[in-house]
Order: sequence, then structure tokens, then C-alpha cells
Amino acid sequence: MDVRRLRILRELADRGSVTAVAAALNYTPSAVSQQLKVLSREAGIALTVPDGRGLRLTEAGSAVVAGTGDVLAALGRLDETVAGLRDRPLGTVRLVLFPSAARLLLPGLLHRATVHDGLVLSCRDLDLRPDEIPVAAAEADVVVSHHDERVDPFDGGRLQVHPLLREPLDVALPPGHPLSTRAAVDLTDLADEDWISVAAGWPIDDVLSSLALVTGTTPRIVQRINDFSVTEELVARGHGVALLPRYSTDDRGGTRLALRPLAGVRAARLVRAVCRPEAAQRPAVRVVLDELAAEADTVRSGAAAG
Repeated sequence: MDVRRLRILRELADRGSVTAVAAALNYTPSAVSQQLKVLSREAGIALTVPDGRGLRLTEAGSAVVAGTGDVLAALGRLDETVAGLRDRPLGTVRLVLFPSAARLLLPGLLHRATVHDGLVLSCRDLDLRPDEIPVAAAEADVVVSHHDERVDPFDGGRLQVHPLLREPLDVALPPGHPLSTRAAVDLTDLADEDWISVAAGWPIDDVLSSLALVTGTTPRIVQRINDFSVTEELVARGHGVALLPRYSTDDRGGTRLALRPLAGVRAARLVRAVCRPEAAQRPAVRVVLDELAAEADTVRSGAAAG
């Protein structure tokens, strides 16, 4: 089977439509469909079937996609070997981080990368819902994601997951708030507060919704802001309270915001690096994954010491 056509089949599995695959690979939709028909002939079995105006994978197609990762990983290792024989550097690693992870991890990661001759990081900050990660992992080598610790959106998927941090979520209160004198805050004590959350369905909002189910409270959300730096400023100016990540929030030592843990409830987000298996076979990507983990350890150790 032709490797290029296997890549197209893999993209269909991850992107979900012929149109999306065509846009990503700079093909026409008819060219994508034609290549997939040829691949089915090469395999001797139908790998896709019509689904409305598009295509979907058959059971055989899904099985082929599952094995495609090994093929592409082997080709990636071969590319690295050939690059090494040409005395080329480690190469460029494309990295996507959600904004607060970029603030938390990226400066240190870029510093760590300088000790690896030939390693180049091409970084982008982009906040993604968990269901958008597979497509992002098709565009980048490594995606740093976050989600509620109560669920695992990547369980059983085709992506490799590398844990980085469990970051507790604290209640952010404006300076001088009556509850700021407490060591911990109960959600029921916040029943009459205005809440600032993020867009529905995004990490943090999922956590707040989960906590509402656990405690039986219904937070009164007055604003939905995805940029934590804006949320920090709104809370600091007394426009509401919020759940914010402990390590990446700029509380300025408690003078700008009062961060207090929730009493009797575990609230945290998991920060993880996600990539396709074939990408993880590249030495340059493995270096970046190792340095991301080392930087996360530094953040965790610094927070514990503080």
C-alpha cells in the first residue's frame, strides 16, 4: 500500500471529513476520494464507504489506520537517520501550548532548548477543547493540553499522552474579600457570589460544572472570559470570583488576588503533552518531551518550596 495514501486515510480518521483532509493536504476533495479508492484496491478490501456526501472508515479501514502509526513511525526514524548522516541538526519541533501553559512553561523550555545544538522550537499559543486536540496533533508535533482530572478525553485513542502537571484550581478572590482570611473556602460560602468562568465546554468550566453537581450549588456566572489574564484583572477589580490555576496565576504574592483552595473538594486540571506516536519517535520530539517534563518538575518543586 502506498504510504502517501495511508497518510490520507489517517487524516480522514482524525479530521472526520474528506473536505477537511483536502484542505489540510492542499488536495481537491475529489483527489482525496480517488486516492482512498486506489488504497482500497491496493488493500483488496473496502477501507471507506459513502456516508452522506462524504466517506467514513469501515472496520477494515479503522484496523489499517491503527497499524499506520507503526509504519509512519518507522519512516520518521529513517528520516532522522538520514538527516544525521547528512550532518543536519536535530531539526524543528512544532509546539502548540494553551496560553496559561505557555506563560508557565515556555520561557524555561526555550532556555532548556538552547543546550541542544540544532534544536529549533516553533511555538504557538492556542487554547483548544479536548475534542480539537487530534486535529491539532496532525498539524503540530506536540500539543500541550489541559482538562478536568475527572475525565480522560484521550483514553483509548491513537495519541500518545505524556503527563506534565496536576495543577490545583483555587478560588480567586479580590483583595480584602471577607473569605480571603480563611485557609480554605467552601463552595457553599460562594453561593451569592458573581462568577467569572470560561466558555461553556472548555476546561475550567467543566470543573466548575462538576463541582456544582458534587455540591448541589449552581454558580451564578456573569461573565465568560477565556483569557485568564483578563479574568485575573476582573477579579482583582472586584467584578466577581473565579476558579484559576494555582501555578500560572499572577497573584503577585497575594497582593493582587487572594487564592484559596476549595474545602473538601479536589479541583484540578491535568496538563499533558499529546502527540502522534510517529512524531514521538523523532529524537528531536523526544528531547522536547523530556525538557517539558523537566520544566514541569521545576514548576512543581518551586511551588512546593514557596
